Amino acid sequence: MTSAKHPIIVFDAQCVLCSANAQFVLRHDTRGHFRLASMQGEVGSALYRNVGIDPGDPETLLLVEGDSVLRNSDAVLATYSRLGWPWRAMGVFRLVPRPVRDAVYRLVARNRYRLFGRHESCWVPRADQAERIL
Repeated sequence: MTSAKHPIIVFDAQCVLCSANAQFVLRHDTRGHFRLASMQGEVGSALYRNVGIDPGDPETLLLVEGDSVLRNSDAVLATYSRLGWPWRAMGVFRLVPRPVRDAVYRLVARNRYRLFGRHESCWVPRADQAERIL
């Protein structure tokens, strides 16, 4: 399901913010490095369960690369650092202590539907992006 060659980003496809981020990654990942899986889908929900997260009540997005799983702000910063310039500049936020970064991340994550909205149905990628969606 995963490989070091194609890390998987597991995200909430009903969340407007999360879907916008997934689309951003697809648009700016010109090397085709990442694969995406929604937590509502079979692959994404299995990956959540594998790390002890209820896919019906997620607390974070995941970046799964082989046996390594990043979550919260670490997952976001690792993703953006691999998109190249200027997006990799977000790595400067690693200077902020993880407990502070993660507290902000979790605050936004808990309130994401209220702040950004919720799609009635999951976001569907364009046909040319379909091979990157699991």
